[in-house]
Amino acid sequence: MTTFDGVLAELAERRVEFREQRYVPRDFVDRLKELGLYRAATPAKFGGEPLPPADFLDRIERISVVDGSTGWVASFGSALIYLAALPVETQAELYRDGPDVVFAGGLFPVQAAAPTERGYTVDGHWKFASGCVAADVIGVGIRDAEAADGKPRVAVLRPEDVEIVRDWDVVGMRGTGSFDLVVRGVEVPREWTFIRGGSPTVDEPLYRYPTIAYAAQVLAVVGAGVARAALDYAEEVGAGYAGVTGAPKLADRPYYRAEIARAEAALRSARAWFYEVSHEVWETVVAGDPATDEQNAHLRLSSAHLARTSSDVVGSLVEISGTAPIGSTHPLQLLLGDALVPKQHAFLGPAMYDAAGAVLMGLPPTTPGFR
Repeated sequence: MTTFDGVLAELAERRVEFREQRYVPRDFVDRLKELGLYRAATPAKFGGEPLPPADFLDRIERISVVDGSTGWVASFGSALIYLAALPVETQAELYRDGPDVVFAGGLFPVQAAAPTERGYTVDGHWKFASGCVAADVIGVGIRDAEAADGKPRVAVLRPEDVEIVRDWDVVGMRGTGSFDLVVRGVEVPREWTFIRGGSPTVDEPLYRYPTIAYAAQVLAVVGAGVARAALDYAEEVGAGYAGVTGAPKLADRPYYRAEIARAEAALRSARAWFYEVSHEVWETVVAGDPATDEQNAHLRLSSAHLARTSSDVVGSLVEISGTAPIGSTHPLQLLLGDALVPKQHAFLGPAMYDAAGAVLMGLPPTTPGFR
């Protein structure tokens, strides 16, 4: 029987393998499927077991404490909420063989697609397709005049129609396999395309939860897991590490103890607000009411804040840990790179503060695709 703890133990043994090969392989993604992570956003009408967002986020955070890259890949189990905008008949075909479907997308840069009688001829090169090596279906962004508010149309393809270019060479989240995608002259029927963040064709509570905000949350919580791992490491090592100069061990240094305490307070506070907002919005949509613009703004803002706080926490721990973390394979150095990635994502960057602030003061959001 597959258990969550058992999968985490296996992950702890294999995370170096994933980092070195730069992707999470299909056999381990299958293990994540066994945990239900890739049916957690599949409509119940198609055999899925949709989870309340906070429950799914908690699971992704736990995985990310062990390995941020695997947490990042697992987080895209939530991406099936995008596919709820496909026609119902298309979704029935998509889930014909079961609800555990891995969807990966390389949406940008959005490419022109020539219209055909049946749909679109897709041709182009896309970036950042996290988890694409183990994907069951792959989405790419195409330009469409019908798409509003900066939301691209997404064409859904089978993996055999896509070339994966393995050029992922980064300092953080090395194991996510966020490779490039190339498609050459493939016709995609219109019914296999959708507007990312568009209106769902399935009426279940999860698909009334703000789609883009949820996509931001699942990435932010990876950063929280990474920061938790860094704090656990710093607290354990600090209690026993003495520098090569003969200076007191880290835990005996007041500045080290104080910074550990500040980091704990900062991470736990940002995390608590993040989950509080998620629970609040979920209660709203379960009651049958739409999430308000203000609630969406709080989801986006708490996500950006958690991502930034998580990165700052890991950076502060490196700063107080002496020369040890300058080693390229030191645990804190690896965690520092991982913690940087969520904060840098377009969904979680500095522009989110301006956009959220505008909405909270009754103005239109200043960033396309904010809602």
